Amino acid sequence: MNAKELWKLEYQNEIDRAFAARLLGNEGMARVCARRAAGIVVEEYLKRRGFANQTHSAYDHLSIFTNFPNIDQKHKKIVGHFLLRVDKNHKLPSDIDLINEAIWLEKSLLDNTN
Repeated sequence: MNAKELWKLEYQNEIDRAFAARLLGNEGMARVCARRAAGIVVEEYLKRRGFANQTHSAYDHLSIFTNFPNIDQKHKKIVGHFLLRVDKNHKLPSDIDLINEAIWLEKSLLDNTN
């Protein structure tokens, strides 16, 4: 695999880890892995648009994306879900599934551009 495709492997590994954690009942770890997967997707999206970033932090990539010009509101809203903090019971709102949202981000931002 060449370096240009490395993001795909890293992304898929995080999605696989997220599903495995969920199967084991570890929703916290599932969220962490989904956030990493989304960060990988957003980092690749930004790279393809010429944004050279010096950080490897998924959180930083997601934060930068929400302030990047010409991003539609739906993408900003979904990426914003990855930046939310859990409540006192360690939960996100029930309508948010970070694994499925990370998969949607990959398909909507990168799937057609490989």
